[in-house]
Amino acid sequence: MTLRIDISGLPAERLRFAASPLAELTAMLHVLAEPGHHPRLAAWAGDVWSDMPPELAERLREAEFLWRSSRADFLVPARPRQTLAEELDDVDRIDDETYVTAALITTCGSSRVHFAASSPLADAAARERALDLAQARGALQEAFAERLLADPAAVRARVRHTLEECAETFFDAAWTGVAAQLATDLRLKNDLLKRQGIEAALTSVSGAVTLAPDGDCIVVDKLQDNATAAHGTGVTFIPSVFGRPHLVAVHARGWRPVVQYPVAEPTPSDPVPLETVTLRLEALAHPVRLRLLRTLARGPHTNGELAHAWELSPPEVSRHLAVLRHAGLLTATRQGRYVQYTVNLPELTTLGTDLLTAVLR
Repeated sequence: MTLRIDISGLPAERLRFAASPLAELTAMLHVLAEPGHHPRLAAWAGDVWSDMPPELAERLREAEFLWRSSRADFLVPARPRQTLAEELDDVDRIDDETYVTAALITTCGSSRVHFAASSPLADAAARERALDLAQARGALQEAFAERLLADPAAVRARVRHTLEECAETFFDAAWTGVAAQLATDLRLKNDLLKRQGIEAALTSVSGAVTLAPDGDCIVVDKLQDNATAAHGTGVTFIPSVFGRPHLVAVHARGWRPVVQYPVAEPTPSDPVPLETVTLRLEALAHPVRLRLLRTLARGPHTNGELAHAWELSPPEVSRHLAVLRHAGLLTATRQGRYVQYTVNLPELTTLGTDLLTAVLR
């Protein structure tokens, strides 16, 4: 499963390595929403939540669908600026239809959701489909989608105000702490790109980012099989300290391809009993179960959602989920008339950093 970015005929200078305050803030917000993905940052997340004004905490939970399971495309800038304010100004210049569609894709819980045929702002059927998908994710998602479709300008202003208050509360201090590390990484990447070419620069980004043998395509190991092109736009690579272990890729139609990659060092895994490793590896030996697990690592899903996402029958998905639950890798929680499945990240962590990174990527 890969994302392929066509760069045929693209000069090396159209690959840009740059730091983005907005992308790093979004990575921090993801850590706050999913601290289990980032055990090394658990103490930081706990301190931020404990010091956060209650009203800001409420607004973060209200809009967390923009960064929790996946990132809204407008939060990972293709043209990074020096300051957060400049990047937020760029977001303000995005038209409502583009902004709302990007926000709904994350709110509805899957990058497989598309509204290409018609805009939910203009078409009643597309609007109802968006609300149905959001409702299936939960009451908070449904409420956010309803507000977004009813008054995009008000929601956009509220999201920007929330991000600005995050800057005052915790981001500015954290950004000062990571800026030097990001600058060091960027010097390395740009030097490799200049002196040794695209392949060397990509190799230094991540083992999950490679150049195809013909040199015409960047191949990114991701959850789904997708393709996009960088002709006339180029590709932007954004380093992140708070993003590990995730490799975030923006590739929607109309958006310049962007890859946010981690620069922090991984934490070594603790030793685990052989019996535990054997049981869990056997559960993951089937390719369908591995695909289901990678989907669930992005957030809770129901049996029906997984069946739809991978074009499988619900009974087949149920059988695979039962094996994963027996291995202790999943938890089932009833939410009204739905049963949602969640990855047990601590148990998965015991399988090793390499496997965890591949699943969460």
